[in-house]
Amino acid sequence: MYQKKWWWIGLLSTALIIKIAALFPAFIETYYSNGLYLLISRFQRLLLGWLPFSAGDILYAILFLYLLRVIIKTIKGIAQKKTSKEYWLKALKKTGFAIIFIYVAFNLLWGLNYNRLGHGYQLQLTQAPYSTGDLEQITRLMTTRLSTFSVAAATPPNYWTKKNLFKEATNSYKLAAQQYPQLNYPVAAVKPSLFSYLGNYLGYTGYYNPFTGEAQVNTTVPQFVQPFTTCHEIGHQLGYAKENEANFAGYLTAKKSTDTAFLYSLYFDLYSYAIRELYTRDSVMARTIHTSIPAKAKADFKALQLFYEKHQNPIEPVIKYLYTNYLRANEQPSGMQSYSEVTALLIAYYKKNGAATF
Repeated sequence: MYQKKWWWIGLLSTALIIKIAALFPAFIETYYSNGLYLLISRFQRLLLGWLPFSAGDILYAILFLYLLRVIIKTIKGIAQKKTSKEYWLKALKKTGFAIIFIYVAFNLLWGLNYNRLGHGYQLQLTQAPYSTGDLEQITRLMTTRLSTFSVAAATPPNYWTKKNLFKEATNSYKLAAQQYPQLNYPVAAVKPSLFSYLGNYLGYTGYYNPFTGEAQVNTTVPQFVQPFTTCHEIGHQLGYAKENEANFAGYLTAKKSTDTAFLYSLYFDLYSYAIRELYTRDSVMARTIHTSIPAKAKADFKALQLFYEKHQNPIEPVIKYLYTNYLRANEQPSGMQSYSEVTALLIAYYKKNGAATF
């Protein structure tokens, strides 16, 4: 395939079209995110959603083993002096073709969503630089919500299984879609990650596979994290590629849940973003607010800290560095901080709709 001229011409032409299309967010929003992508993602979920395991994780495992085999074979070839100029030229050509092919497939199947207009456009939110006062106000409101739901969420629900966790997230999307049609989630495909324990050491709680359309959740992290993570990953499935956009989709959805564990998980996660930013702006105010959160939330912050400390390892910083640069390459210049940028959307939503709807 990589040796045929027409394949190269087709791939390079498609890559160029993708780069040009990405310059027009309104076009992407209308014709890709709310057009072609809806068909692609629904087909993917219909094709693989019924499987009880993640086909995408199997695909990643096969790819990893294949790359490992290629590396070992290459090292042996070098050691045995069986490589030549022609060998390296062929390897370079194959690698270049593979990179372009993956780039094209990634963007056509999902990646162009990084260039869409998103929630701000859909909900007509006025996003502007916000003051420390705005941040304090929204943080205090989240503290109130945490206090409201912490008592009821103190005891994990007796139905807490992976299946029912995902079912409740799916039901929450159905409820949210009644008010926000763009959150319609007709075919579910959210699954536990086969690499959950590995994720504890690499630092991820969930991820979306654009090649199979499946959302994966790390189900070995503390339980109070899992509901909002699940809603976040489904947000990615619906085409909200940027992390702040997926977080906001999770917010619009989880707050519709009738399950207090979901509501607590939602405000716990959003509070953690807001309070960190408030610390950078007014540490005295942040400490005052943080002392007022309920005892359960304090205990859960401590538990989460101990969990991550337990799984610290030399590889995790490397993974975070690579992931940060991946985010920056995909329209998120703040890297890992892009998750926290959901706060700007929350403040804009609060200013438009008021505390009663928050």
